[in-house]
Amino acid sequence: MTSTLDVGDARLAYTEAGSGSPVVWLHGSGPGATGMSNFGGNLPAFSDYRNIVVDLPGWGESPRPETGEPLIFHAADRVCRAMTALGIERAHLVGNSYGGAVAMRIAMRYPDRVDRLVLMAPGGVLPPDAPPWPAGLERLFAYMAAEKPSREAMAEFVRHMVFDESLATDALIDERYESSLRAHPELPVPPNFGDLTPDLGLITAPTLLVWGREDQTVPLTWAPRILTGIPNAELRVLPNCRHWVQYERAPEFNHIVREFLRGGAAAAAEG
Repeated sequence: MTSTLDVGDARLAYTEAGSGSPVVWLHGSGPGATGMSNFGGNLPAFSDYRNIVVDLPGWGESPRPETGEPLIFHAADRVCRAMTALGIERAHLVGNSYGGAVAMRIAMRYPDRVDRLVLMAPGGVLPPDAPPWPAGLERLFAYMAAEKPSREAMAEFVRHMVFDESLATDALIDERYESSLRAHPELPVPPNFGDLTPDLGLITAPTLLVWGREDQTVPLTWAPRILTGIPNAELRVLPNCRHWVQYERAPEFNHIVREFLRGGAAAAAEG
């Protein structure tokens, strides 16, 4: 069930499930994205954690605020306010794409609030030669720019997010399409997400990067800048997988992430 938090100048929708050490889940920026559309299928594997699945500002049930601030920076501050309102001083952060960038920004600016960091093909760090944009980002931006998006355009976008196109089911396409119509973003294309590159070295949290080898939205070739920029980062690459690692390779993703987060709990206990 979705709840809403007042975080001062914005309202954030979120879903809470499970109990234990807190994990905050941060979704991507694709059309129709919500916290639960990105991560709902993963939550049963994390029932021994207190899971907070956020709709970032302007997506899902969270209204878009008026701001000229880069979206990553704005969202990161509001997520931290939400953590405070929920009584969470420190949490693991799991973010994919845009949500990964929001997680990195929190880890840079509020390091004491982050235990471990899991990033699936995160945004916010571009190679020097971008644009031209990868095909997945081209489809994302085209959908956002359309005056009246179509279901077929959504189907093309969803099919491009997965290596195995049989996973782009009618139910998934319909869910994302209907969600996109409720919260079609009124943003410049491409939006001003913000650049995290100069501050990667500020991330002190142990960090796991998870990437689909065939990702055509945030390509694997963009990973080395993040991997070398974050002092305590490691990279796992899953073959036959594109951008939605947590969806397309859910069992492997759940196992990898649980093992990584368990390392954080073990380290805390030993300390």
